[in-house]
Amino acid sequence: MSRHPQSSRPLVIAAVMASMAMVAIEATIVSTAMPQIVAQLGDLHLYSWVFSSFLLAQTAMTVVFGKLADLYGRKPIMLAGIAIFLIGSVLAGFAWSMPAMIAFRLIQGVGAGAIQPVTLTIVADLYPARERGKVQGYLASVWAISAVVGPMVGGFIIHNMSWAWIFWMNVPIGLASAAGFIAFLREGERHARPSIDFAGAALFMAAIAALMTALTYAGDDDLAHASMAGAAFVVCLLLFVLQERRAREPMISFALWSRRPIAACNGATLLSGMILMGSTTFLPMYVQGVLNRSPVIAGLALTMMMVGWPVGATLAAKVFHRIGLRRMLIAGSAFIPVGAVLLLFLAPGGSPLVAAFGSLIMGFGMGTSSVSCLILIQEIVKMEERGSATASNLFSRNLGSTLGATLFGAVLNFGLSHSGGSAAVRSDQLKSLLQNQAANFGGGDAIRMVLHQSLHLTFMSIFAIAIFVVVLLTLVPAIHIGAEKKMPLEALAPLED
Repeated sequence: MSRHPQSSRPLVIAAVMASMAMVAIEATIVSTAMPQIVAQLGDLHLYSWVFSSFLLAQTAMTVVFGKLADLYGRKPIMLAGIAIFLIGSVLAGFAWSMPAMIAFRLIQGVGAGAIQPVTLTIVADLYPARERGKVQGYLASVWAISAVVGPMVGGFIIHNMSWAWIFWMNVPIGLASAAGFIAFLREGERHARPSIDFAGAALFMAAIAALMTALTYAGDDDLAHASMAGAAFVVCLLLFVLQERRAREPMISFALWSRRPIAACNGATLLSGMILMGSTTFLPMYVQGVLNRSPVIAGLALTMMMVGWPVGATLAAKVFHRIGLRRMLIAGSAFIPVGAVLLLFLAPGGSPLVAAFGSLIMGFGMGTSSVSCLILIQEIVKMEERGSATASNLFSRNLGSTLGATLFGAVLNFGLSHSGGSAAVRSDQLKSLLQNQAANFGGGDAIRMVLHQSLHLTFMSIFAIAIFVVVLLTLVPAIHIGAEKKMPLEALAPLED
């Protein structure tokens, strides 16, 4: 059979970008709309769970769907993920209470857990590593554009329409994406009867759900519930390990995850996820609370990271074969601590340009290293392991984001409660400072200095973790990605001209 990749690849990539945009914009657009939604639905104490339920389900299901894509093919799992995401979106628009909203967001998260790993696996199937540069740039730009457009679209919908359209707008995008996959993605028939490790999948999801629940409660200083969830995590994890050791077709291949290049890349990706969460959470807080700048300026300082990321990703995908993937990994990751060290020079009365420049450099480094890690992981495994390998990398990033939120939140709280002789800053004082109302307390400058010291400690933690990212990637051995590595025809048959 003749191979004509150009007859279907651009249209499949268009479907990939549409499905990724649907998930990417959801993260920012919901954040914009939630204050109005919770004002109507009530139960403010459940606010954080609207986001936690989505991330919990997405993280837990990423690895499961990655394995299923290896067993059943990319297209059916992709279509299933889009269907689940759209069902959750439609139901979320009809949510009548916060518990219902949380449940429907969880369904959305399950769908996102299929869409993210399978789209990246499809791209790896369609394009040899050396041809993937332009496509990786397109995919990175989807997230960058969504980060900028999402809040604007969310604000427009909230002011002119019902908040339900925040979720319902996904329907036409999702249907168009699904139509693209149905019409243009061709896979060969699979005659094998795969053995699904249902028990392993259930135990894995339970373990990750328990871990993320424990981290969420720990972030809220609810130690009693955090301890209970932590104990449940340990029990489920032990049962999962026992199950995977005896399963004929384990859901998680310990042999795959423990390979030195994959382990090092996934470890670095987890730490990068922590840094990303720490930066996006606390850099705007510093610009707004300590430098006393507007939320718009704080947002622009953070947006520079979204500018640097796609630039780094595109550059890495285009030139790694010239300088070597290992050199690209190490050189790219070195920009992360360089950007992080600039945050240590932030001081009251300073310029937000320092924060913006540090954010830009960190984004460039993370974009470069993340794409290099993904290419390496996808290229050193067999075709039938590519979905699982891709999912392992995305899982590491999602888990790192959750760990980062808890760790850096704890560092900030420690700094606020141990302020070097000053009185501990209360939450109402911090809220008023961020709303530019600190003068009402008569001690705005003192509160601002305590916040500076606490966030400086947080930025020091980010810098230390950034160093470990580079150290981990130095453990990756030299790997040559062949120029002629092609996708097997029996795995993905393109359209005929």
